[in-house]
Amino acid sequence: MFTGLVAALGTLDAFNDGQLRIHYLTGNAAAISHDLAIGDSIAVDGVCLTVESILPQGFVAAVSRETLNRTSLARAWEQRRPVNLEASLRVGSKIGGHFVTGHIDGVGCLDQAEMTGNSWEMTFTAPPRQTQQWGDRIAPYLVAKGSIAINGISLTVAQCDLQRTWFRVAVIPHTYQETNLSHLSPGEWVNLEGDILGKYVETFLSQGHHTAPLATNSPVSLDPITPDFLSQHGYQAGHH
Repeated sequence: MFTGLVAALGTLDAFNDGQLRIHYLTGNAAAISHDLAIGDSIAVDGVCLTVESILPQGFVAAVSRETLNRTSLARAWEQRRPVNLEASLRVGSKIGGHFVTGHIDGVGCLDQAEMTGNSWEMTFTAPPRQTQQWGDRIAPYLVAKGSIAINGISLTVAQCDLQRTWFRVAVIPHTYQETNLSHLSPGEWVNLEGDILGKYVETFLSQGHHTAPLATNSPVSLDPITPDFLSQHGYQAGHH
């Protein structure tokens, strides 16, 4: 589990036999390296990888062909583009972003980036609801003012179209400069992960029943949650 707060940048120095060698580039690398151990999880551009060995200025992580096929890591390696690094969340640590699992939902790409006022407005295209090549499922989780992880960075969706084919985020200068967002050019791929809370809600709403505790092992009927259901139980739209 991660929070989407990038600690350092790295480079993918080598790739062979299902392994990536990551070298620390900039940032607070000590936040990752000071207690890094074999078997730890590290988010590399938002992809959860497992550390197999530790190097003086980096580490080696296992990576499967499935991961390379469904993320932008192979492109980052080909283009020698810096990658974002974050160590896994420790018990008692501050949660400054949102819960990020490191399991990528889809690959999008940067459409445009524009400096406006004191922030960068960045627009990304999102994969369609069903893409045979990738099997992406990011569109259902694109919600205005909702959370999204882009290359492992916790950001807020400022705007998106009704079909969820594109979305826009506002990025403060610190985040822009300290992550690889400043290294992206239009057309480059990025890893996208939707908010895990939205996934649980989607699953709950799509099921009209569930199984009771194992002690009883008997089905229990649940009414589907609809606007009428919410209204009947005291929920008023627009109120908190």
